[in-house]
Amino acid sequence: MKIQIISLFPEMISPVLETSMLWKAQEKGIVEYRYINLRDFGIGPRKTVDDTPYGGGDGMLLKPEPLFAAVEYAKSQDPDALVYLMTPRGERFIQRRAVDIAGEAKGMIFVCGRYEGYDERIISLVDRQISIGDFVLTGGELAAMTVVDAVVRLLPGVLGGAQSAEIESFSHGDNLEFPQYTRPETFRDMAVPEVLLSGNHAEIERWRQAQSRAQHNKYKS
Repeated sequence: MKIQIISLFPEMISPVLETSMLWKAQEKGIVEYRYINLRDFGIGPRKTVDDTPYGGGDGMLLKPEPLFAAVEYAKSQDPDALVYLMTPRGERFIQRRAVDIAGEAKGMIFVCGRYEGYDERIISLVDRQISIGDFVLTGGELAAMTVVDAVVRLLPGVLGGAQSAEIESFSHGDNLEFPQYTRPETFRDMAVPEVLLSGNHAEIERWRQAQSRAQHNKYKS
């Protein structure tokens, strides 16, 4: 899967995507990251990418010419890739959507906004608008990295175990992941639940399901 990110600040993206599991995914050839600097498509000697909004108002908007040029360049590198715009008004990104995107196994092109936003005409090139929550960030880079992280870790061969992604929070409806423990059995007077030491896999599974529901009721109610 080729993942291309269009941003005015690509230098803030690469340290994240080239670390830990995300880096390993690229090393294994499962994904390929490309960072496209919107400034490279700016207009004139100063590589201008923004301008004041029609109708007045504070701030600056990203101009359509650089945005269109950058997206069209990215599409030329991966014609079947889908274009994602990170925006507060987009569809709420949840785990089920990450699973869907990973299952499509299509390339991804992210458009990261900046300033007060972007010229609305860029929507004509966008396949999906995504929001990671009802709050405002200074740019779309952090949101894009969040989506990439959630999707890439679901691709076959990225995580260590075949069931690693299956047991995680939100993998089955809205339930949260059950509590987990490792050695030592007792630490600072806190002991591992007896059921996990019993070797009774049926009982362990029932305990885990009950704990998962309990976690959901505690934190999502």
